[in-house]
Amino acid sequence: MENKKKTYRGNEEKQRITNRLSRIEGQIKGIKKMVEEDRYCQDILLQLSAIENSIKSLSNHILENHLYSCVSNDLEKGNMEVIEELISLFKKFNKA
Repeated sequence: MENKKKTYRGNEEKQRITNRLSRIEGQIKGIKKMVEEDRYCQDILLQLSAIENSIKSLSNHILENHLYSCVSNDLEKGNMEVIEELISLFKKFNKA
């Protein structure tokens, strides 16, 4: 089910996120090439670990912005449902 809410980001923030996603995309393409070239497993695993860290870092950045903007605004408006939304988000975040 798609959420109907929207988060409006400034151009600078959109560019920052887009740049990071492009960097992650480049890392993934690099790993694909490594597999095609029969590179050593350890080298590929190290690159996969770097991608995981990049994604976690970006996720944390977006989560922090979400807390300071969306959640803060909802709480100021008295929308306590945002707390249940956050609990659900954290449960999904912490799945292995």
